[in-house]
Amino acid sequence: MTDTVQHPPLSPRRRRLRRGVVILPSAFTLGNLFLGVWAVVSAERQDYVMAGWLIVGAAIMDLFDGRIARFTATGSAFGEELDSLVDAISFGVAPALIMYLAFFRTGGEWSWILAFLYIVAAVFRLARFNIEQAGGAKVNFHGLPSPTAGACVATFYAFTQTPFWTRFLPDVQVQRMAGWLLMAVGVLMVSNVLYPVVPRFSVRSWGGRFALFLAIVSLVSAFTYPAYFFFPFSILYITYGLGRSVLMGFLERLPERDPMEDSEEEPDELRDLEYEEMRPNRRALMENPPEGSER
Repeated sequence: MTDTVQHPPLSPRRRRLRRGVVILPSAFTLGNLFLGVWAVVSAERQDYVMAGWLIVGAAIMDLFDGRIARFTATGSAFGEELDSLVDAISFGVAPALIMYLAFFRTGGEWSWILAFLYIVAAVFRLARFNIEQAGGAKVNFHGLPSPTAGACVATFYAFTQTPFWTRFLPDVQVQRMAGWLLMAVGVLMVSNVLYPVVPRFSVRSWGGRFALFLAIVSLVSAFTYPAYFFFPFSILYITYGLGRSVLMGFLERLPERDPMEDSEEEPDELRDLEYEEMRPNRRALMENPPEGSER
């Protein structure tokens, strides 16, 4: 007879605390959804700048819900599915509608197809992420993360309203630029380009200190000059990942030695010996014994 260990039942207070910890990641996920829907409503009211900032807020919510779930060990299959469905709205449908209402509404009967293709890319990206990378800590993302893509697309309008754009890019056709941006970001989401994960903050290592310093500078810049920060910063992140993948692929294809140098003498080719062929034929030895041997 084996003894079974019975854990004492949790007190009502601890049970409520544990339930609250489990609900916390989902609360951030629903906050992400709330901001995404609010962004759509703001875009319909032609407040495209506000809509872009709301998508940025949704991306921040998405950043925290996964980390809270891993930190509290409360991740679940339900949470992963809920997060993907919410991300499809906040970083797929909402940014595409912002771009359509801001730039493509008067572009023709079929101009909404560009927004549709972007949504398709975002949905494919999230489905592939669930299969390949969901549920654990990551070093790199396979393809451009949908929150970054959504924030980049949604804040493009705010950047076009800055004095910088008016002064230095007055001849750029905004509608055409928006269309190319939407397609490029969509392609990168379903590509195999590796994008780095935001590093963890720490004061024990140089990498953690640099991440903390970069976060502080980013927060100050975001609150001081948001129109000059979010879109250029997302473009910088996109360019960095693309350039790094191209460089890594180039280095992997470099030969180990210079092909122009004189080649070293290659060793003689070794041939496997078949020992069965070298074994003497017993019958032939019996019939024709070698000289000096006994029969």
